[in-house]
Parts: sequence; C-alpha cells; structure tokens
Amino acid sequence: MCGIAGYVRRGGFVPSPGQVDRLTGALAHRGPDGEGRLEIGDTTLVHRRLAIIDLETGDQPFQDRAGVSLIANGEIYNYRELTTEIGPGTLSTKSDCELPLHLYKYYGLSFTHHLRGMYALAIHDSIKGQLILARDPFGIKPLYYVSSPHYFAFASEAQALIEAGFAPRTLSPGACRELLNKQFISGKCTAFEEIFRVLPGETLVVKQGEIVEKRYLSALPERCPSGNDFVSLESQLDAFLMESVDFHQRADVPYGMFLSGGVDSSALLTVMARLNSEPVLTYTAGFGSASVPDETSQARAVAKALGATHVEVNITEKDFWRDLPNIAAALDDPCADYAIIPSYGLAREAAKDVKVILSGEGGDELFAGYGRYRRALRPRWLGGRDAQRNGFLDQITVLKKEVPPEPRQNTMNLSQYTRLQALQAEDFVDWLPHDLLIKLDRCLMSHGLEGRTPFLDKPLADFVFCLPDREKVNFRRGKKLLRSWLDKRLPNAQAFARKKGFTVPISRWLGERSKELGGMVSRQPGIQELCVPDTVVSVFGTRSKRAVQASWRLLFFSLWHRRHVLGLVPEGDVFDCLSASSEH
Repeated sequence: MCGIAGYVRRGGFVPSPGQVDRLTGALAHRGPDGEGRLEIGDTTLVHRRLAIIDLETGDQPFQDRAGVSLIANGEIYNYRELTTEIGPGTLSTKSDCELPLHLYKYYGLSFTHHLRGMYALAIHDSIKGQLILARDPFGIKPLYYVSSPHYFAFASEAQALIEAGFAPRTLSPGACRELLNKQFISGKCTAFEEIFRVLPGETLVVKQGEIVEKRYLSALPERCPSGNDFVSLESQLDAFLMESVDFHQRADVPYGMFLSGGVDSSALLTVMARLNSEPVLTYTAGFGSASVPDETSQARAVAKALGATHVEVNITEKDFWRDLPNIAAALDDPCADYAIIPSYGLAREAAKDVKVILSGEGGDELFAGYGRYRRALRPRWLGGRDAQRNGFLDQITVLKKEVPPEPRQNTMNLSQYTRLQALQAEDFVDWLPHDLLIKLDRCLMSHGLEGRTPFLDKPLADFVFCLPDREKVNFRRGKKLLRSWLDKRLPNAQAFARKKGFTVPISRWLGERSKELGGMVSRQPGIQELCVPDTVVSVFGTRSKRAVQASWRLLFFSLWHRRHVLGLVPEGDVFDCLSASSEH
C-alpha cells in the first residue's frame, strides 16, 4: 500500500521551490519504506511506498521502453494469474502493481476490467500525451484531483494537494452541511471547494491538463442472471470465500485481522484458520463499559475455538479525549462515524506486529445485514419505513439558513434491481466508499498499515449480490446464507443469535462534560461559520439520542475544521485544541 501524487503543468506553470517535496512529504505516512519520482515532459509523478509484495525490486514509478510509466497505490490480487497470461518474461519486477502497466498496452482503457484488487493508479503515456487515473470499482483506495488554468494535480489524499499548495483550504459549505447531516459527503465533491474525488470505478483521461474522457466500471453486476442453480448455495459461497481470502492473504509481510465477534469477521477468521498452518493474529476492540453492548467475550470465544492468537485493545475515555484531535487530523476527507475511534486504536496496536490487516467491511452491504434494509421492505402497518440517514442537524435547526444545500449528486438507474438490491446498490455507491472505506483507509494508513477487505472481491460480490432476496433476509434478520454457512462450520460463533452490535460509548463520554463542551464547540470558527451558536450550546445540554449524535458530529467537525481549514496542528487533547482554536 502506498501514496501516489503528481501533476501536469499548463500555461508555462513552474512549481515553486520545495513544492514536490511538500507533496511527497504529506504522503510519507502512507509509504514509509521508500520514495520515487519521475518527470516526463510536462508531467511529474511521485510515489511513497509501503512494501508488501516484492520487497526488493518493487520500487516505483515503473517504466517501459514504449514510454509508458505507472505509479500505483493498491494490491492486484490476481497478479500471479495475470503474469502467466501475459508471459513472465514481460515483467521487470515481481511486483503485483507492475501488471496494470502492461495490461494498459494490451487492452487500452479497458485494462481495469482485468484487475482483481484494490487500487488507485496513474499511467502516463508519452506517445499519446495523456495521463490516466483509475480507481477500483468498490472505492477501497482513494484518489483526488484539482484542476486549474496552471496545472492538473492529483494525490491519494486531499490534504497533500493543500499542503503542496495546489489547492486552497477553502471550505465547501454545501458539502459540510451534508457531512453534518449524514456523517459523510457523497459523490465526487469533497469538503474543499476545489478538490474532487475520482469516483469508485472511474477512469479519467487527462490531456494537456484537461479531463477529456471518463469511463466507469461498476462494482456490481448491471443485471443478475436468471436460472442459476441455487441448490448448492452454501458450497458455492464456501468456494468464493476461500478463494477471496486466499487472494487477500497474498503478501511478503506478516498479516492479521480485525475480529469484532460478529458474523462477518467470524466468517473471515473461519476461512483464514482453514488456509493458514500457523495461528491467525486477531485484534478486538472493547470499551469496558456497561453502557454499550460489548462483544469482546464473543470475539474471544471465536478466536479460542479457531486457535487464533488474540489481542484485546481496551479503548478508554482517556484515549478518546487524547486521540480524537489526531484522528480528525488523519481524516482529511471527513466522515463523522464514531467507529473511527476503535479503528484508530486497533490500527495503532496492530501496526506493532503486522503490516497488513484483513477486515470485514462490505459484509453488511453485500449480505444485506442492516436493519434498515428489513424496515424498508416491510409494509407500513408492520413498522416499515424508508431507509434514510440524513437531516440530523436540519431537523433541530442547528445550521444557519443561508448555508447552501448539499451539492446535487449523480443518480443511479436502479430499475433493473429488486427493492432490496436497489438499497444495497445505493450503499455500494454512497455509504460504503465515502464512510466505511475512508475510515478504514485513513485510520490504518496513519499508522502505516494496509487494510484489505475480502468481501469486496468482484467474483464474490457478483455471486452474493445476485442471490434471491430470500437468501439474504427474512423478517427478523439479514445475512441468511452467510449465517447458515457459518453456523455449520463454527457453532461457537452463534451465527443466529441476536446481534448486540458494536457501539462506542459516546453518550457517556460526552455527557460527563457536555456543559463545558457546548460552550467551547459553539465558539469554534468552523461552527460559527455554519451553525447557530446558541442552538449548538442547547444541543450539548440535551441528552436525547438525536442530540448526542448531533453533539458528536459538531465536536468532530470542530476538530476537523481546526486542522484542515485553519491549518493548526493538534497539540494536546480535545480541550487543549478547542481552547487554542477558539482564540484563533
């Protein structure tokens, strides 16, 4: 896993002294094992490396004799099969990331259709005078760009473009309104007016600093085949899971996994235990609090049953106040998901032992595990309601009326799907890449740790997404097929037990200091720009579930704005930072 960046000069633009150094330096945490640079005409490519496969010869950028160069952030899991296909003698290294360079020469812009993995990459074609940016269809790996009359610049993180001076710290009020309402920002827009995302599955062609062509590769099948043999579903699922996890374990460095004790992570560990001769290293977060559900005992039981080497990480209130400014600083593309807190703590602990972590992101979306899916499918008289996750602050009139609405996002054609599939597809385009996967990427990469997601594997996803709805959900619970598969292979996982859930004790932590926090948060520059300060104070003084959620988002945004808009480096805990920035 790595960090990539670069730019195309336009109109005689000359980079300022040290601009390239600042660009690479801002990505150093993503690639502590090496740095590479390449200048070709008006284009500059830079790379920071976290060495996972081919530790000796896998340095980037890659170049060939035909004038094609490549930098990549990702893992191409089917690199062995692709190497056999194109001929081993074609490659100059043993790196998985060299393959896209050669596939581009064979297949042109359709090269991404042959890749199985997670990636954000840039290819420079000197003959055609073009730069190609491409991102994996699930959006596991991030990529951002900014376009001006003087340059087209891109990077793995938005903050790198700002630190290098390619984009200002100008806030997008509409996008930030969406962040506060939904806890993430959807579509191509970011919290910064001039910075945009390369969308999941998108390939951009840039010539002379202008985007001249866009292509799109969907994570999900456009149409599901009919007439499939559904008699042996569990055995088919078993084969897909075994292959995906086997591919995701390909590495020349130690790896482990995050184990919550839920169905998804228990299923992954079950497969890993079958594939590995040595005990799997597992990490579980707990809070030692009776105020929220705790699945550490269940995770411990699963790990013991499968012979794993188990590490439990206790996340305390002290950790919360101490770490939150640094967590907000790591999330330059913000998501106000309080699961960032245990993710950051687990990553810090795991990075002491391994360089790769397998995680269960995507399981709920793929196997239809969310309760909101089932609620949306029920008739109204049985408690059914639409699946919506927005309007938190709008409904309690915290935001100023003059703050513009969220930017209009691209709509999907969902007519070919069932109602359940349409809900899943919306999450694959929106919630998954712009909340869960951003959280995983930033929290892990801030510690130089690579995160892998075996459920987000194209063959597995195609199979599971096209299952009949009845094989995913019934009236009471989701993940029907996965639960049945797991129950037969690991009874200790209690696959059909009522899920306790994974909840961070935000309400208790905030509640104990809410009066103090309300005044401090209301005085923050970012809050005063977007919100009604008196209403903010009253929200922190209210202990309803909605008010606690709103308080959390306002606190997170205050710290995020302090770092990424005001440019203030975190010093001290939450209260130290809020005190300092309110005087800014």
